[in-house]
Formats: sequence, structure tokens, C-alpha cells
Amino acid sequence: MRTSLATLVILSMALSACGWRDSRVNPMNWFGNSRSEPVTNQATGEANPLLPERESIFSRKPEEYPGTAVAQVTALSVEPSGGGAIIKVTGLTTRQGAFDVRLTSETEGEPVDGVLELDLRAIQPDDLPQGPEATRRVTAGRFVSDQTLARIREIRVAGARNVQTVRR
Repeated sequence: MRTSLATLVILSMALSACGWRDSRVNPMNWFGNSRSEPVTNQATGEANPLLPERESIFSRKPEEYPGTAVAQVTALSVEPSGGGAIIKVTGLTTRQGAFDVRLTSETEGEPVDGVLELDLRAIQPDDLPQGPEATRRVTAGRFVSDQTLARIREIRVAGARNVQTVRR
């Protein structure tokens, strides 16, 4: 095995350095030469690789989240994590079947005067029954970095009927 591998390596090196520069036997010619071509926009014929062919991400408006406030916030905890902390919130909806639960913020997750205010929201269908409490319980989480945590002294999470608060 060693002799065949050594022979193959020596033969490849010898053939790549030989005078058969354009020969198909030369391993350096096996994949051909690479070429560089500009990317062209098919609609205008201009070449600009920084602009996508369709509309830009900067021109789109973010979709509005259709969720409504969860009826009651039952638990709030801040659990340390690598590089920050995870805010974990449990709530109770008025009807079962709630989905896409989020912690939203009017200030885009930035604290105002040391207070981070969040809203617990979910998309809640109207056509399902109320059901027992266990089927209406929802949980959401949000990561907060160490830099943001340094400016926070109080976290408030609001529902439709109550507000849960945790302080340092």
C-alpha cells in the first residue's frame, strides 16, 4: 500500500512538472482552467453582485404580528445563559389552541430608564372552547445579552389582566 501510494505521488509530481503542459495526462489539467465572469442582472444587464434580483430586504416593511395579549401572566423567571440571560414567561390564555407565542416590546428590546417592558402575546383562535387550565398554558422565552442586562434593573411582562415583575 505504501509503495503504490508513494509511486502515485511521485508520478503525479513528475507529470505536473514535465513538458506536457497541455496534455490530458498532466494532473494539473484534469479540472480545466477556472474563469471569472461578472454577475449580470437579467432585467437591466448590469453587473452588481450586492443587489439581489428581486426587491431588497431594505425596501420591505416587516409584517405586523397579529397576536393579541395573553389573558394572564402566571410565571416570570430570568435564567442565566452563555453571554446573557433567557427571560422565560408562562401565561394563561382565555381559550385553548393558542400558538405563535412571543414576547414583544414597543422599544425593540431596549430598556427605558432601567426598565425592560415586554408584552406576552399569542395568536388565539376564537372558535375553540375554553378548556381546562392545563390546555391553555403557554410559554415563551427571549434572550437578552450581557450588555443589555447591565442596563436593566427591572423586567416587566404584561398580559391583558396583570403584570409580572422581577428586579435585581
